[in-house]
Amino acid sequence: MQFTRLRLNGFKSFVDPTDLVIARGLTGVVGPNGCGKSNLLEALRWVMGENRPTAMRGAGMEDVIFAGAATRPARNFAEVSLTVDNSDRLAPAGFNDTDQIEVTRRITRDAGSAFKCNAKEVRARDVQMLFADASTGSHSPALVRQGQISELINAKPKSRRRVLEEAAGISGLYQRRHEAELRLRATETNLDRVADVVDQLAGQLAQLARQAKQAARYRVIGAELRVAEGMLLYRRWREADEALRDARAAVLAATQSAARAEAASRAATAAREEAEQALPPLREEQAIAGALVQRLRVERDTLRDRAARAQDQIATLEARAAQLGRDRAREDSLTRDAGDTLARLDWERGELDKATEGHDERLAAAEAAAAEAAEVLAGHEEALTALTEEVARLAARHGAVERLLTDTRKTLARSTQEADTARAAVEDAGAAAARGVDAETEAAAALATVAERLAAAEDALAAAEDARAQVQGDEADARAARSETEGEARALAAEVAALRRLVAREDGGGAQILDEARVAPGYERAFGAALGDDLRAPRAGETGSGWVALPPYGAPPALPDGVEPLAAHVDGPDVLVRRLGQVGLVDPAQAAALQVRLLPGQRLVSRAGDLWRWDGFRAAAEDAPSAAALRLEQINRLAELEAAHDAAAARAEAAAERHADLAAALATATEADRAARAERRAADAALADAQRAASKAEADRALAEGRVDSAKLAVDRHAEAAAAAERALRDTEAQAAALPDLGDSRAQVENLRIAVEAARLTMLTRRSTHDEVKREGQARVARLQTVVKERALWADRLATADARMAELDARIARCEDDLTAARAVPDEIAVSQEQVVVRLDEAEARRMAADDACAGAEAALRAASGAERDAERAAADVRETRARSETRA
Repeated sequence: MQFTRLRLNGFKSFVDPTDLVIARGLTGVVGPNGCGKSNLLEALRWVMGENRPTAMRGAGMEDVIFAGAATRPARNFAEVSLTVDNSDRLAPAGFNDTDQIEVTRRITRDAGSAFKCNAKEVRARDVQMLFADASTGSHSPALVRQGQISELINAKPKSRRRVLEEAAGISGLYQRRHEAELRLRATETNLDRVADVVDQLAGQLAQLARQAKQAARYRVIGAELRVAEGMLLYRRWREADEALRDARAAVLAATQSAARAEAASRAATAAREEAEQALPPLREEQAIAGALVQRLRVERDTLRDRAARAQDQIATLEARAAQLGRDRAREDSLTRDAGDTLARLDWERGELDKATEGHDERLAAAEAAAAEAAEVLAGHEEALTALTEEVARLAARHGAVERLLTDTRKTLARSTQEADTARAAVEDAGAAAARGVDAETEAAAALATVAERLAAAEDALAAAEDARAQVQGDEADARAARSETEGEARALAAEVAALRRLVAREDGGGAQILDEARVAPGYERAFGAALGDDLRAPRAGETGSGWVALPPYGAPPALPDGVEPLAAHVDGPDVLVRRLGQVGLVDPAQAAALQVRLLPGQRLVSRAGDLWRWDGFRAAAEDAPSAAALRLEQINRLAELEAAHDAAAARAEAAAERHADLAAALATATEADRAARAERRAADAALADAQRAASKAEADRALAEGRVDSAKLAVDRHAEAAAAAERALRDTEAQAAALPDLGDSRAQVENLRIAVEAARLTMLTRRSTHDEVKREGQARVARLQTVVKERALWADRLATADARMAELDARIARCEDDLTAARAVPDEIAVSQEQVVVRLDEAEARRMAADDACAGAEAALRAASGAERDAERAAADVRETRARSETRA
């Protein structure tokens, strides 16, 4: 497969549309690290169907879209187009219409990627198979990425086998084989499912047969149940009529008892009302006596609380008088302390005033000394900074000159050596170019011979493929016909087996007369309605019940005109001749008119199973389908299915024989096709080898010629580089000689740094002295302010001492007067308490008399209420009994 052009647009670092033309021979891409060489290989892998983001060195597939830079916005899509030379028309049928195949893959953010081949939408699978048929693709070992050589060396046998398969050109066949195996497994799964469904249907058929048998039994039991229900309803009616008479008698007795109970209840209510009227005056007297007792008790408790409060007030006044005495003594002591404190504060203020004299002069001198030291330090630091910068610039110039000398010497040596190497390469490349011309001529002759062999193999393969395709189509049709006929035969066999089992379960062992009868299809229900359950009876022997063979009527009664005898459609035993001769087959619309013309023993039936008898009885087919009719339908259906099964089995056998013949023919054609393909593969391999040899010879010749030109250019380039390096070396040595000495400058910087440190130490010392003088002055000012405040406070305290002493004397006098008045209150309270006790005893006696009278009245009321409740309960019981009797009636 020959790639001719690669076009990138928005793919990774290729933000603008970029075309890479790939000519025949060797095409190289050269550039420094990070220029995007690896992105070209990843673009090839991506356009050939690579779907792993890790293979693109990204976390997601959208990472291949240009993400933007400082000067370029991000792109919304990426597109890669690969043009393939198809002039030999070796591509698959769907892509073999043009001389060039252009495969394009485009990815859009949040929309996924899509493939196009020659501007037509295709699947990713189609693109992968296109390259797989050419023994290449996104996973091809021919695309060597970073680290892949070591992976191939250390690869497992399975990975090496994949490389060999691709080199042999069969990787596409292995992919198609894998897809075919997946389809075959899916088909086998479907066949297993069909077999399961057939088994399920067979089970359902057996279940339906059991349900049909149960339905027949249900109809018989239902008729018996309706008769039993009628008898039960009549018996219940008789019992209900007798119960009605008993209930009416019970209602009369309950009504009389209820009248008597109502009279007793009214008498009890009157007695209870009299007791209630006598109780309110007694309760009023009881409430008055209780309120009087309660008021006197409250008054007694109030006097007791007043006496306690009077005692508490006397104790409080005595404690207050003692506290006021102690306060007056403390005020005398504080007055004496205030005088002493004022004298001490006056002395301390005088001392502080003396220490303040000369403070401002000392502070100004210390501040001037500190400022002077700071100016000296700033001058030294400024000089040090300027000198340090100058030395740094000088050191940088020395370093740059030294590096330039080293690099220039290395460049001169390298250019001289490379010029000698290029001269030797010119001679080697000329010899290689001569050898390449001879090898190219030999490879062209071998390529022509192999091309003729490949053309012959292609013709043979085309003929074998046509023959195989024809036989394969016939074999597929035969296989489908065989599968269809065998499936039909199996379905019929399953239905026959299920119906045969159902018929066998209903078989009476040959004892039923039904088993001897054969009815034409469509007349089973008519036959079952005509004979009914009589068909289950056997032939009678010498003794016992059953059918007996009698001779036919000499002159049998004729059926009404227009009535067809049922015997014409029934092949029955001789014992049914008389019965069938008196059964006619009619249309349901005519049956009502013909029923009145029936003679004794005659009956009419319809094909649906309706029955009309001579005695006026009529039975509809839908009311009670005949079990005998159902069994006859099953027997006829079984015969039809057995015939259909035999025919289907014969067709299946013929289809199997035809399929076997075509399968043998297909095997022969497949073997011929395989041999033709092997020959073509051998010719392809030989052609590929010859093409590779020719391409290699051409590439070697072109490469050798290119090497000659490149070597000559390299000789000139390296000679010029050596001359330029020699001139640069002389200039750099002159610059190094003109630079000042770096050691002297660094010594000056060190001396100046020592002077700066000494000036900084002096400045710090003078600044510390200034701060100390300033703190002492501030402390004296703060203490002087405190002394002034304390003296003012003690002077105010001394001035108000006399007023506080006079106030304490007045408070002591008032406290003594209050104490005298409080000591007289307990005696007055004692007299009032004695009077309240006498009145409380009289009120207690009155309340006890009222309580006794009220208790007697309440006892009488409770007795009357109990009698009333008993009477009401008895009346309610009687009324309930009457209601139950009425409800029952």
